[in-house]
Amino acid sequence: MTFYKTKVRFLIFFLSLFTSLLSAQDQEVVISIDKLSKDVYMLTGQGGNIGIYIGHKNVFMIDDQFDRLSDKIKTAIASLTNKPIAFLFNTHMHGDHTGGNANFNTDHTAVVAHNNVRKRVMASQQKRLDDNKITMEYYSKMLPEITFSEDITFYDKDETIMAFHVHNAHTDGDAMVYFVNNDVIHMGDTYFAGRYPYIDLKSGGSLQGFIDAHKKALMVISEETKIIPGHGRPSTKKDLESYVSMLEDIKTNIMAAIVAGKSLEEVKSDNIISDAYDSTHGNSFIKPEVMRETFYKSLKSE
Repeated sequence: MTFYKTKVRFLIFFLSLFTSLLSAQDQEVVISIDKLSKDVYMLTGQGGNIGIYIGHKNVFMIDDQFDRLSDKIKTAIASLTNKPIAFLFNTHMHGDHTGGNANFNTDHTAVVAHNNVRKRVMASQQKRLDDNKITMEYYSKMLPEITFSEDITFYDKDETIMAFHVHNAHTDGDAMVYFVNNDVIHMGDTYFAGRYPYIDLKSGGSLQGFIDAHKKALMVISEETKIIPGHGRPSTKKDLESYVSMLEDIKTNIMAAIVAGKSLEEVKSDNIISDAYDSTHGNSFIKPEVMRETFYKSLKSE
């Protein structure tokens, strides 16, 4: 009996500690704001970077991070404007970019995304619905209501907002959003500034598609364009050009290893392949070994 009581006390203590840690984690998240142009801002918190365009009458929002941060994000937006959010654009399907959809999706706000984003969000939320973790109303609000296959354009007074799909890059549903007159582009997770990328092979991503997405962005932007990455700090065209060079250099090295008959394990353990960039790009979520594994698997499958 004493052992049972001790075990119960320990379980209660552990659960309390776990809850406290989660609460502390949420409290520590601060939504910071960078002004990139006259009308466009970048919000950073926990998860993918958010883009905010303050238009003539409404706000155009890009991505929304996690569900639990929605109130903080709304407060940050309210510090910039009292205009309503007309559109919420999802750059792709991952939860750190779409997790707040249900909290922002109202009668006045429409969620927009590529066709494949709706399909993948639907699949992930259906599992939560089947497990009784969410309600049908929440499920419905998580889903993009307006979808497109290749591109979609929005007009607001003198601003043109171009959104275009890039194929099999980070996922199979990635889209970039370019504010033409403000000269700001949000690249979503097709660009990880200052760090190795996460390419979700299981969700349709590929190394070559990832590189091609960068090259497409470079064709659109100018030397003065401000770039909002999916993760990391605002960047320039020169930064993006350097990033493409890095990707292609590592790709060449891994292709040479594949041609030489090297196995996945040999490539994963071969630091020389990416040694020139590991100290500058390998200290975040994706470590050099994981990056080399992803590049190898993608190139082998292609």
